[in-house]
Amino acid sequence: MSFLPLGIKFDSSMANSRYSFDVDVVLYMIRCTIGFLIGYTLYLAFPQFEFYWTMISILLVLSPEIKDSSRLTVERVKSNLIGSSIGLFCVIIPVPQVVMMALGIAVSILVCCFFNLMSVARTAVVALVIVVIHEQETMSSWAGVERFLCVALGCMIGYGVSGMTSFLSDKLRRN
Repeated sequence: MSFLPLGIKFDSSMANSRYSFDVDVVLYMIRCTIGFLIGYTLYLAFPQFEFYWTMISILLVLSPEIKDSSRLTVERVKSNLIGSSIGLFCVIIPVPQVVMMALGIAVSILVCCFFNLMSVARTAVVALVIVVIHEQETMSSWAGVERFLCVALGCMIGYGVSGMTSFLSDKLRRN
């Protein structure tokens, strides 16, 4: 079955041609593009805020697999919020940044383990680093709060994009 005017074929088995896309790849491209465009629009509309972290968070939350996509997206949202929350807490600890980040990484992994989210612990660690890292000239706790909010917003947008595009899975499979 042709997809787009380019004549690119896609199927669920990927066995027909080396130029074929399966439905998961097409849907993931659509989700990432929509999520990126929403994040980029925020980035352009509000240059005073660090919405590039929102774009990264959106892309971290989206799942390339259609099967269990909703569950995986929810797990990634949870791990993103775990990491960014721990990062927000770490920002107020009066220790050097490297100690703060090492401690935060360890705690994020432990919390993910406790909640049985080890498959998405990497996302928690990335969210932690986004919140904790700061440029030497800012050195303020507000930067951590702003980044936490940007990560949380990215989670919500990513979850929304995933939910709104889930109907495409059945539609693409029928074609």
